[in-house]
Amino acid sequence: MMEKRLKDPSAEVVLTCLEERYLKNEVMLDHHCFVRVISGEVKIVQSDTSQLFGPGDTILFPRRQLSTIIQYPKDDQPYKCVLVILKDNRLKDYYARNPANKSIARSSVIHAYNRHPLLESYFASLLPYFDLQQDLPEKLVALKIEEALTILRTLDVHVDTFLADLSEPGKIDLVGFMEQNYLFNMPLEKFSFLTGRSLTTFKRDFRKIYGVTPQRWLTEKRLQLAHYLLADGQKRPVEVYREAGFENLSHFSYAFKKQYGYAPKSLPGVR
Repeated sequence: MMEKRLKDPSAEVVLTCLEERYLKNEVMLDHHCFVRVISGEVKIVQSDTSQLFGPGDTILFPRRQLSTIIQYPKDDQPYKCVLVILKDNRLKDYYARNPANKSIARSSVIHAYNRHPLLESYFASLLPYFDLQQDLPEKLVALKIEEALTILRTLDVHVDTFLADLSEPGKIDLVGFMEQNYLFNMPLEKFSFLTGRSLTTFKRDFRKIYGVTPQRWLTEKRLQLAHYLLADGQKRPVEVYREAGFENLSHFSYAFKKQYGYAPKSLPGVR
């Protein structure tokens, strides 16, 4: 158990609370995550979808999916949610004892669940545990995670497409993946892993296709988007740099000027 912030990498049942105005992060979870929103709202943006969830919503978030997570306080309430992290070792043990549906297929879709007595009672049972001063006993953690898996399989006959697939990502189309996900600011090692390649093979395949290094291509693609957003006149550099996949404004301004010969704020129409 852990309260307020997900800082302990071993935590599996977490209460997170955000007091700030909003928080935006780019994430790729290592494990599936079962989430109940208590207050506030969370927007999950992936390459081709954007979904908004609020109090009482329950979702199952897949591992290894590049996403932008934006968390908002709302109605004078902080963003607060309960996370149940479904680690591979738990899933492997569970499915060894409870065979999966045989029609397993890879799935990357966020599952959202309507209110149900099983969900209400489950998350209500977790909240008092956060008042404990000590860690929740391992046996109880195991029981609550097994309960979560049993509820999910009761409510969703297709959930095994998420949970029982413990394989590593296979080699996929590099061009399609990069064109969809170039805005996600993460190390090349993550890009290579998600395309089913070693870092060396990823770089070799990338140069063969694009004729430049991955880092240079990523920078140019992001700058092209930033230039378009600024030239459109609707946004300022301070609003654009994160959207275009840059970590900070100074690095963005330097790269922009190096690419185009003038500063971002020099574009006509930029506020």
